[in-house]
Amino acid sequence: MLRSFEDHRLFERFSARFPTKFRDSPSDFGTDVFLRDFSARGIKVTTRQHLFVNDSVSLLVKLPDSEDPLVLNARVVWIKTKAPNIWDVGLNFHKIRFMGLHRVYKYVAEPPLN
Repeated sequence: MLRSFEDHRLFERFSARFPTKFRDSPSDFGTDVFLRDFSARGIKVTTRQHLFVNDSVSLLVKLPDSEDPLVLNARVVWIKTKAPNIWDVGLNFHKIRFMGLHRVYKYVAEPPLN
């Protein structure tokens, strides 16, 4: 039986690949967590750290515009096993921060058509 799913997102989701790490992790950027996509409401990451639904996490995303990483505070809303000890995780932000969204979007947006 084929099921169709409606997309209930309010904000467009786009592919975004930037070095990321958990805020208090001693690991370097891009070692244990990998940003996959981004929207104003949340992100998808792939991680080697086992998380649980409703966990609160704080991530740092290294962007080319500053030495200061973008800080993202979010709650785990879904988890899918990708491989042994690797999970895809959906995170919803605690607050929508449009300036942070802009910092990411300016590096992934397609150039305007002339």
